[in-house]
Amino acid sequence: MRIIAFDYGNKRIGIAVTDPLQIIATGLDTIHPKDIVEFLKKYLSTEQVELFVVGDPKQMNGSPSQSAQHVKGFVTILKKNFPEMPIEMMDERFTSKMAAATIAQSGFKKSDRQNKNRVDTISATIILQSYLEKKNYLL
Repeated sequence: MRIIAFDYGNKRIGIAVTDPLQIIATGLDTIHPKDIVEFLKKYLSTEQVELFVVGDPKQMNGSPSQSAQHVKGFVTILKKNFPEMPIEMMDERFTSKMAAATIAQSGFKKSDRQNKNRVDTISATIILQSYLEKKNYLL
């Protein structure tokens, strides 16, 4: 079964997903927040998912960042619409910077590097990959 990760933003939600064996995290899409429930209902109708992982925005000192309250609201929406789905939070400090660095090193042309959808999707992928590494480390 797959795991889905979210990099929540007020304008866009980056989404990443594992393969069914939960080995590889891959960017799936970037969705406007108002469309996320419909997107997930459609996705869950064709794919088996066992867990949602949501990026947890923190400041450098570990305290919640300004966007933490928006992420809490997003988690509430997920719980309301998918009550059977477990949700785990994953520290997302540095993911946007890591995503931007990954894109910069990837050879994309400048217009693609500035594509915020790509940054959000890669950020979600980094959150998910970090979750997988943490989970496997703890096994």
